[in-house]
This record gives sequence, structure tokens and C-alpha cells, in this order.
Amino acid sequence: VIPINQEIENIEDLVLPSQVLKYFIEKAKYHFIMNFCICRASMKCQNYPINLGCLFLGEAVLKINPELGRLVSKKEALEHIKKCSEAGLVHMIGRNRLDKQWLGVNPGNKLLSICNCDPCCCLWRISPLLNPKIGKKVHKMPGVKVYVTEDCIGCGTCTNGICFVDAISLVNNRAQITEECRACGRCVEICPQHAIKLEIGDKEFIKKSIEKIDKIIDIT
Repeated sequence: VIPINQEIENIEDLVLPSQVLKYFIEKAKYHFIMNFCICRASMKCQNYPINLGCLFLGEAVLKINPELGRLVSKKEALEHIKKCSEAGLVHMIGRNRLDKQWLGVNPGNKLLSICNCDPCCCLWRISPLLNPKIGKKVHKMPGVKVYVTEDCIGCGTCTNGICFVDAISLVNNRAQITEECRACGRCVEICPQHAIKLEIGDKEFIKKSIEKIDKIIDIT
């Protein structure tokens, strides 16, 4: 729920395709990059870069404590996201009261948080272990499907801590994806046989996803 003088139901956190992400980076007037990831820093992560922190968009970033990070240009924001992708991190929109509260900024509808999550330390990986309801709030983008093709040889690379919701496993020497999949695409990228595919069923899903977020967040 984002407090913008009204209650908004069924607002969840979404794994974010790069096309949608780039749209909002280009649209935003202000961009702020955290100097570090608070999740990886607190867990002393040994597997992913601690210095690749969250990206915040919108006017509210002007009120973020400068000791936490820095204002950057659109170009720098895009380069930051590229580095995160290359490091194996998953982009996720955080649209809840948590960021507004711990950052001490207002208004909430002027802040869009882009988390760059890993499968071992980040909040959305750990919190479901404490409260399963939290994991249920992370949804995949509508119209996106991830599936395993006949090229799978059962090497198990995709099952080695890659999925942050443990939605993929080996069954009868073949990768199998469950309904828990959030379509982040990490298994697609990591598969050495290119046997896992990501398919967009709805040609309008990118447009619809952008419109959905645009209705509740103003980052101009």
C-alpha cells in the first residue's frame, strides 16, 4: 500500500523487465543511487557486490540523506542498472511504506524504489522464511512465462541458489519450474544450454505494466 491520501488495494512488488525499468529511468527527473545494498551489507554478503545499491527515482530523493548515496544523471542510472544485471542481480520495484519510512522522505507517491536483489541475502529472499505471506506479495509481471525446453540436460546449474523463491528444481534429471516462479529471468540467463526460455504472451504487457505503475507513482 502506498499512502497517497487513499488506500490502494492489490499493490504488490513486481520483478521488473528491463524495458519497463529503462522507461522510468528516462522519465524520472531525479535519480539517486545508494552507496551500498543494506541487505548485502547487513548479511556481509560474499557472493554479490555490496556496493551495488538501490536506485531511487522521483522528487522525494532530494530529501534522502546524502551520506547514503548520491544524485546521478540518467546515463549514470542506466549504467548502474547494467552493472547490476551483469552481476546477476534481479531488478524489483519496491512500492510500499518501508522505503519512505526508513529514508525519512515524503510524499510517498513521489518515490519509486528499484531494488537490485540477490538470491542469498536480500529482504525478499529472507523475509518469507520468517513470514511466508511476505513472499506472496512479490508477483511476476502479467503476460510473462518462463519454461524449460527439450534442450535441458539436467545439469542443475539453474538450481544452485539462483532462484530467490526456489521455484526451480530437478525432477527426473530435468529442470522443472513451479507456479511460484516470478519470471525474473535469472535461470534463463544462467542456463549453459540455453534450455530455459522467457516468453511474453501479451504483446501489450509492457505498455500495461507501465500504465499500472504510472497511475500510482509520479516521478516527473
